Amino acid sequence: MRLNKKVKIFLCALLVVATMMSGSYAIVNSYQGEGSAISALSKLGSRGEEVRRVQKKLKELGYYKGSVDGIYGSATQKAVKAFQKNCGITADGIAGPKTLKFLGLGSSSSSGSSSGGYSQSDINLLAKLIAAEARGESYTGQVAVGAVVLNRVEHSSFPDTIAGVIYQKGAFSCVNDSNWGVAANETSKKAARDCINGWDPSGGAIYYYNPKKTSNAFMHSRPIITVIGNHRFCR
Repeated sequence: MRLNKKVKIFLCALLVVATMMSGSYAIVNSYQGEGSAISALSKLGSRGEEVRRVQKKLKELGYYKGSVDGIYGSATQKAVKAFQKNCGITADGIAGPKTLKFLGLGSSSSSGSSSGGYSQSDINLLAKLIAAEARGESYTGQVAVGAVVLNRVEHSSFPDTIAGVIYQKGAFSCVNDSNWGVAANETSKKAARDCINGWDPSGGAIYYYNPKKTSNAFMHSRPIITVIGNHRFCR
């Protein structure tokens, strides 16, 4: 009888210890889960690797001039707001899922995969750029404009995503004017798919311009590869 009492006490003690350990595990998991949530929503005061990635990308795009230190300070917030404003999304200074997606740092799995490793979201954005920049050009000229974007993605001097290239500060004036309101049509969508599938009428160009509309000395100094419609495509 006395032995059974000791066994019961021992079992109760084990149960208490197990319960405490389970509670600690749950707290740790809860903390880690909260940390994961925070890391997916970087904002003023946040720290960590994701903040560093955001700063690095914003620096590449020309929006951020500070140190890539993983600390989400006022300079990072200001850069995020400027980027968001340029992209036409809510400029709240918070690097949430939508902002990360525009920066090319978000997951593209929800968008569905497409040829060439690009998501449907990438194709839609490229088609929108083509419609805004080259809707008055021939079909070949539209594909060529899309190809320039892809050539920049592959070039070491430019961002490595379609969104990054298109939203790079000062890269495409249409992003900041009324032309950006032009919806992609079936022609521009087809042109986006064709250049993603490998057609490059630009001959590998990373720049293009209309000599009638720009007096930019840098553009006029670039070696011309080909001329398609109103656009000169160059290196």
